[in-house]
Amino acid sequence: MRTKLHIVTGGCGFVGRNMVKYLLAKTVDYILIVDDLSIGQNPITWLEETPQTKTQFSFYEDRVIFIQEDIRNILRSYSSVHLNIEAFLKAKVQIVDVYHFAAVVGGRMKIEEEPLAVAIDLSIDAEFFNWVVKYKPKRVLYPSSSAAYPVSLQTELNHRALKEDDINFDVIKNPDLTYGWAKLTGEYLARLTAQKHKIHVACIRPFSGFGADQEASYPITAIARRFVNKESPIDVWGSGLQSRDFVYIDDVIECTLKALDFVSNGDAINIGSGKQTSFLEIINVFSKISGHQAEVRRLVDKPVGVMHRYSNVQKAKELLNWTSSISLEDGLRLVFEKHLKA
Repeated sequence: MRTKLHIVTGGCGFVGRNMVKYLLAKTVDYILIVDDLSIGQNPITWLEETPQTKTQFSFYEDRVIFIQEDIRNILRSYSSVHLNIEAFLKAKVQIVDVYHFAAVVGGRMKIEEEPLAVAIDLSIDAEFFNWVVKYKPKRVLYPSSSAAYPVSLQTELNHRALKEDDINFDVIKNPDLTYGWAKLTGEYLARLTAQKHKIHVACIRPFSGFGADQEASYPITAIARRFVNKESPIDVWGSGLQSRDFVYIDDVIECTLKALDFVSNGDAINIGSGKQTSFLEIINVFSKISGHQAEVRRLVDKPVGVMHRYSNVQKAKELLNWTSSISLEDGLRLVFEKHLKA
């Protein structure tokens, strides 16, 4: 009997590790994580277990294999890695699903101040899809981004709920810096892989995902910590009037899995709440949750990105029968309570 294996690249990042936790809870399959830990958190910290076996892999929970390495190096040497995994598990290994979260990503400062570092994503995705064509996993999930949408539709005077066909590969309009360009290119490669090589590929475009275990470089976590510490003033980048579409990580994971079930031709699905919320509104909700009233200090010298970015989620409703289920206030409360206990 063949052993089923899920591969999660970038599996120690925020979305990746939440996907790993879901697969651990909902399947009996093996999970291979590849992450160089340049951004992600070591599995020791979030699987809360010392590796049981130490070979060339770290082995957790009897089912999780972790390799700390640049994903490109693993893709180039996968045949030998695969044989080592087979020998380690003493069973034939069948790759079922591959979740490709590996990417150079960070907060707004990283995207704007280190655009060429972010452009490494182009290299990662090119090597990834060439690997997919060679090894033909059963299904592939490619996470694009809301940053792929034209910035001309996200200004103060011209904005709307972004829908999937606002991206037209026949007439490309400027996305959000190199991160947006990289994700656009990744989506194009996903389509080519699905259409020319008949491989099941789904793309997602998450908006502003957040959760209790998200890194402090992201605004929701940073603001939550300030309220936990009862700081005043509370800093907000820019005017605070810029808005985003915030969606809790559990909803992101649920929609991701539904997209993989229903989409196979490389098309993309928005993942969002369909609502726009300003950062000043986020501060007001945390104030309500915490009972802490604070002044707001606007840091107008900080990068803020586009003015308004929020999703049209009609496609997810119609195709996947999915809508977000965790309200913004409930999600922010989970984040606040997590850091209150820390």
